[in-house]
Amino acid sequence: MQPGDQVKVCQSVVVYHHPKHRGEAFDLQGEQGEVVSVLNDWKGRVISPTLPVIVAFGKFRAHFRPDELEPA
Repeated sequence: MQPGDQVKVCQSVVVYHHPKHRGEAFDLQGEQGEVVSVLNDWKGRVISPTLPVIVAFGKFRAHFRPDELEPA
């Protein structure tokens, strides 16, 4: 995945920080968004984050594992 790619959430991912559902469980499965960045280095050092893919759904952003997303 590269920044700018359109992706769809293909697995059930529950978040509690969605702006329209703050404090409630909200499932992102089926939502489409755009990859903002893929985290693989920090200050020039290679890292291996648990949730490396950042996806934007309008103003809302969330972190995902690559297997939770598919091309849209």
